[in-house]
Amino acid sequence: MRITYRGDYALRAVLDLALHYNQGVVTIHELAERADAPVKFLEQVLLDLKKGRFVESKRGINGGYLLSRHPKNIKMGEVVRFIDGPIEPIACVEERYSGCKSMGLCVLRNVCKEVAMATSNIVDKVTFEDLAVQAKAGKKEAVYSI
Repeated sequence: MRITYRGDYALRAVLDLALHYNQGVVTIHELAERADAPVKFLEQVLLDLKKGRFVESKRGINGGYLLSRHPKNIKMGEVVRFIDGPIEPIACVEERYSGCKSMGLCVLRNVCKEVAMATSNIVDKVTFEDLAVQAKAGKKEAVYSI
């Protein structure tokens, strides 16, 4: 599984909002600065996160973004799948895949399915509350690189 830049920035944004949960809205410029993200690109990512009901936006002079639910109720896997699609190291892991003539005999597919399941098990357990706690415990300024 390779997380795209869009997925990386989505995870950074949700983590930042989790770190500032119950502290009011966070402006796009604050998010961009802390996540080291281009503002215009982050705006697009936040629109996607809003469509996925991970974040809410508030308009106006005191506007910004905040999580639409508690960080303990948002799992890393949800965000990854919403932004980047299924967690699959190769395409043939998907059950409906038909692009390989030797799929029934392929031992690589079985290993890749195990990799996908193991990865899913991890990201589906990790909440943004977990990540925020780790970030706060480790450093005053969180490093968001995935």
